[in-house]
Amino acid sequence: MTPAAGSLPDDDTTWSAVLVVPVSAGPAFEEALALDDAGTSSFVIDGTANCRIEAYYGHEPDSAFLHARVAAAALAMGLAVPALTIETLAPRDWVAQSLKEHEPVHAGRFFVHGAHARNQRPAGALSLEIAAGRAFGTGQHATTRGCLLMIDALAKRHRFERPLDLGCGSGVLGLAMAGLWRRHVIATDIDPWAVRMTREHAALNGLTPWITAVEAAGFDHPVLRMRQPFDLIVANILARPLQALAPDIVHHAGPGAVIVLAGLLNHQARAVAAAYRNRGLRLDRRLEIGGWTILMLTAPA
Repeated sequence: MTPAAGSLPDDDTTWSAVLVVPVSAGPAFEEALALDDAGTSSFVIDGTANCRIEAYYGHEPDSAFLHARVAAAALAMGLAVPALTIETLAPRDWVAQSLKEHEPVHAGRFFVHGAHARNQRPAGALSLEIAAGRAFGTGQHATTRGCLLMIDALAKRHRFERPLDLGCGSGVLGLAMAGLWRRHVIATDIDPWAVRMTREHAALNGLTPWITAVEAAGFDHPVLRMRQPFDLIVANILARPLQALAPDIVHHAGPGAVIVLAGLLNHQARAVAAAYRNRGLRLDRRLEIGGWTILMLTAPA
């Protein structure tokens, strides 16, 4: 994620807060630093299971208040309190920086871009416009790009009728499936902001008739129960939730359904794959991009 354009001043002094935490705990600590006027970003540190979280403020933040929020997040996650660095930054053009970090992404036939790159859309590509913002999934992250490559490969040999984007973030994966097959895609997330962004991006890309976005924890929603079984489930979340969700995902997958799992550091992929193979699924493909792994599995026919 990148600082939201316009959320910070272009020509005034700004402040930053920085900490390093385990990837699995990243969202909790990012939320702890996300005050009303803050822009936040998180980056996985190559070769590690940690991420660096940065927050930027248009006024000097209350140091004691931020430290207390970080301590509370650490307590809730059962972790030691991480070191928090707060410092003043030189003036910076945040809009230009945001656009630079939101460069278009090519993944198979998909071209994911922001509004500033509309004139760069290549002929013949399936272009999706996604705004850089709070919801995860602008296409830059290796897990999102890997899922798009998996979806593109699947589209060369099959047309799916009941796709599910589980943990949709910005909605980019659900939009990709809707754009490819013009079939009704269910997109879910536990974050109401992600659901809102998915709906907005569906409207922006002319795909509203093909997307139903709902707030749901796992499969606990009437829409999911009505649409099951799914013939394609794409879940770009994190390793532990994917392991915990394995029984439900397999239960809601139809015969021969394809399941794409992402959000896994390379060293976590074997354990996640085992959780699904132990329930009868076949591992068909494993894609590694940097330190991240994307898995494709198939349910028994």
